[in-house]
Amino acid sequence: MKTGTPKRETGRRDAKPSRRPVSASGLIALLTDFGTADYFVAAVKGVILAANPQASIVDITHDIPPHDIEAGAFTLLATCSSFPDGTIYVAVVDPGVGSSRRPIMVQANQQVFVGPDNGIFSYVCDRYAVKQIVHLTNDEYFRDPVSATFNGRDIFAPVAAALSTGIKPGHLGETVADYIKLKPLSAEALPNGQIVGRIINIDRFGNCVTNITPVELTPEMIVAGAKVRVKRKLVKSFRSYFAEETGSKDRVFAVWGSAGFLEIAAAQESAARILNASRGDEVIVS
Repeated sequence: MKTGTPKRETGRRDAKPSRRPVSASGLIALLTDFGTADYFVAAVKGVILAANPQASIVDITHDIPPHDIEAGAFTLLATCSSFPDGTIYVAVVDPGVGSSRRPIMVQANQQVFVGPDNGIFSYVCDRYAVKQIVHLTNDEYFRDPVSATFNGRDIFAPVAAALSTGIKPGHLGETVADYIKLKPLSAEALPNGQIVGRIINIDRFGNCVTNITPVELTPEMIVAGAKVRVKRKLVKSFRSYFAEETGSKDRVFAVWGSAGFLEIAAAQESAARILNASRGDEVIVS
C-alpha cells in the first residue's frame, strides 16, 4: 500500500527549537531498508568506525520494506524509548535520495535522529517535543565525494560519527523550524464519543497496530463495553495478553501492544489475513 503524501509542516507548538545539544553517548543505532545481502550496511558501518573507532553500533533493522517511509517511522518510534539518552539514530528509508529533499538532524526525546527529511521522523516528532532541527549543509562533515545514490554512507553516517565524538549540532548546518510530516499519528476523538483511528503497522505475526492509545480509549470505556470495528467487522473481545483465556470464542480480539497502541490480534493466527486488513484502514471505536 502506498504511503500518504508527505507534507511540510512546522514543528509542534510546544516544540521550541534550541541550540542546547544532547550529550553524545557514542551509541549509534541504524534503521534502513537496505537489507543485508548487499554491501550497503557494511559501508555505512565502515564510515562510522573510520571516523570514530570507539563508536558502538546497534542494528535496529535493515528489513524495512523498500521505500516504505511509514514502516520506518513506526519502527523508529516503537524503538527509541528503549534506548538511552544521547543515542544517535541513523534512519535511512530514502526513495528521494539525490533529489532536493533535505538531509536533516532532529533532536527529540533527549536523542538525536539523522536522515532524510521525508517524514521518517514524523511519528517521533508527534510523540516527543522537538528541541532542534538542523538542515545538514556543512560538507566538512560529509564523505568526499558524496554519491547521489548513497547518502546513507556519504552524509548520514559521517554526520552521526561526528555527533558521537561530541561535535555540536550547530556546526553541521543551519537550524530550521519545519520538517516533512506524514499523516498525523494521533487518533481522533469525536464529540459523539466515537474514536476514529487507523492501522499504522502490521507486524510479521499479522497483528494490526492502530494509532489508538489509552489517552483516547480509557479503561473505563473498555469496561463499559467499547467495541472496535475494522472494515465493517466487529471486534468485541479485549485481552490483557495474546494467550489469555477469556471464555470468548472470537478469533480476533483487541490487546494493548508493547508500543503503547491498541492492536487487533488473533491467537497464533494473522488478524490481518482474517480481516483482510491493510495499513491505513480505518478503525472505529464506539
